[in-house]
Amino acid sequence: MLRSLSGLMMLLSIAAHAAEAPAVPSPGGDLAGSIGQMAFGLGVVVAVLMACLWLLKRLGAPRGSARGMKVLGAAPVGPRERVVLVEVAGKVLVLGVAPGRVNTLHSVDAEQLNSAAATTEPPADAGGFATRLKAMVEAHKHA
Repeated sequence: MLRSLSGLMMLLSIAAHAAEAPAVPSPGGDLAGSIGQMAFGLGVVVAVLMACLWLLKRLGAPRGSARGMKVLGAAPVGPRERVVLVEVAGKVLVLGVAPGRVNTLHSVDAEQLNSAAATTEPPADAGGFATRLKAMVEAHKHA
């Protein structure tokens, strides 16, 4: 009798424990909640990235004397050296830039440079190397 009573008590405790356990959530509702939470998190991350990019753009804008400076072009003349055209206050400066050094090579008025560029005609050999190569190949075929 004691055995049957302890068995019955055991069954009752298992049933009570099962009744207290939370019900298994339906897979559809849990999936929608997870997707919603993930989309919200992604939206927060994208918003933070956009705010950081905007802040970097605002802080990286030139201030003071750099506002009137405009880089017109650059050409490499060595592995770490280059010639740079910079327009500042109506003047165009030709600068030689090397690691640790910047030298002024020449200075021209911006209007003078623009008028010279407008009157300069393109060279007769506008095709350059490709045109000469084609002419040489044609001449070689006929020879």
